[in-house]
Amino acid sequence: MRFRPALLRKFYQHWNGQDLGHVQRLRERRMLLVGSAATLLLGVAWGIYFTVLGMWPLVAMDLLLICGGLGGSLLTWHNRDRPAAIVLFSTLFIVICVIAVSFDVPTVQAPRTTHLYLLPLSVAALMAFRTSGVWLRHGIALAGLVAFVILSASYGSMPSQYALPESVRATGAWVQTGASLSIFYAMLYLMQNDAISRSVLENDLRQAVAQDQFMLYFQPQLDAKGGVIGAEALIRWQHPERGLVMPGQFIEQAEQTGLILPIGHWVLEAACAQLRMWSNDSQLCQLRLAVNISQLQFRQVNFVPQVLGMIERYGIKASLLELEITESMLAQDLPDIIAKMTTLRASGVTFSLDDFGTGYSSLNYLKRLPLNQLKIDQSFVRDVLTDPNDASIARTVVTLGHGLGLSVIAEGVETLEQREFLLQSGCEYFQGYLFSRPVPSDDFTQFVKQRPSADAVFRFSADVATLPASTKLH
Repeated sequence: MRFRPALLRKFYQHWNGQDLGHVQRLRERRMLLVGSAATLLLGVAWGIYFTVLGMWPLVAMDLLLICGGLGGSLLTWHNRDRPAAIVLFSTLFIVICVIAVSFDVPTVQAPRTTHLYLLPLSVAALMAFRTSGVWLRHGIALAGLVAFVILSASYGSMPSQYALPESVRATGAWVQTGASLSIFYAMLYLMQNDAISRSVLENDLRQAVAQDQFMLYFQPQLDAKGGVIGAEALIRWQHPERGLVMPGQFIEQAEQTGLILPIGHWVLEAACAQLRMWSNDSQLCQLRLAVNISQLQFRQVNFVPQVLGMIERYGIKASLLELEITESMLAQDLPDIIAKMTTLRASGVTFSLDDFGTGYSSLNYLKRLPLNQLKIDQSFVRDVLTDPNDASIARTVVTLGHGLGLSVIAEGVETLEQREFLLQSGCEYFQGYLFSRPVPSDDFTQFVKQRPSADAVFRFSADVATLPASTKLH
């Protein structure tokens, strides 16, 4: 009885991308879920049809479709979106080519048409892998176009006994041509709309940087006794027409256009200014403030002088400024990262490894980093009570962190039961909607000053259940 609601809740979380920070990644995941499901259902439907007709070679192709759709679905379900996309597109490419060569044998009466599906497949691959490396970004799309040219200009085929009856193919040629070109047009339409949206968003972002349209929100971080020990700074964009825009709707575009550099600089400046304001209040002066640092920002040659200059200019305690980096940043140029972290750490700045367990992981590298804290990703916290794997990962992160002499904080804590589990696992610090959503500076100050005594009972406010998951500047 408990399996079905848990399964539906898991699907809802995947579809709405509650563990994702970017709108583009949400669109990609939905495309994978729909594409995998469609491939699976298509393979089952045609498999049954050709089984009835006794056309076993085609049944074999349908089984391949079923495997590809099932594999794509399972990989997406386990948050492995990129491998899922590779499996799905590779399966479709292979099936289309094999059917075009072996079964869709061109004649004067019925030309080959199956290969036309390679056109929309190539366009879809360009969209799906545009943030990947050069081989994935162009490899599948170019392979599809090359195969399309070869199949369009060639009459070569496998032994003719596998070919479909000419009467069936003559009728199917009209259907397949219309369907493939309709899909191709839809892909081009989506690509055009996406390009226009990105262009408009980039122009709006440039105006936002020039006109200082950003603001910081703060999500409290608490210790095991319920005391506020600091906050995480989260950027918001106060758009003049669209209202308050969440970072998941613009950070990816900022990263791709390089605008993340001035935006990230603004966040650091605003965070230091906030720490300066807190230093004048006896109830706030010891609170630390965590700031997410983007990969491009951290790799700037003058990043360390920038940070140290801000600390000196605002006259704040360096130990109260915490920089959050992600695992994905560790995949390249690790010596440079360690050198910069070591210099800042020597000045008192602290470091937290965010989204631990979701990206590039190597214990050999982890022990070399001058870290202060590990952060358990909210994707593990969310299902820590229902998924044994997530529970084991959470416990392992806590044990690993303590073994390396690091503190551990869990983000995305939404229920008392989650907090209790994490507390029993040894987690020391917590952050999430159980305590507070991200709020403006004045509301955060009020939250701290009205905080009940230690060991108080935590409870949701009436509107917490309707709030979207928090997103961050990565």
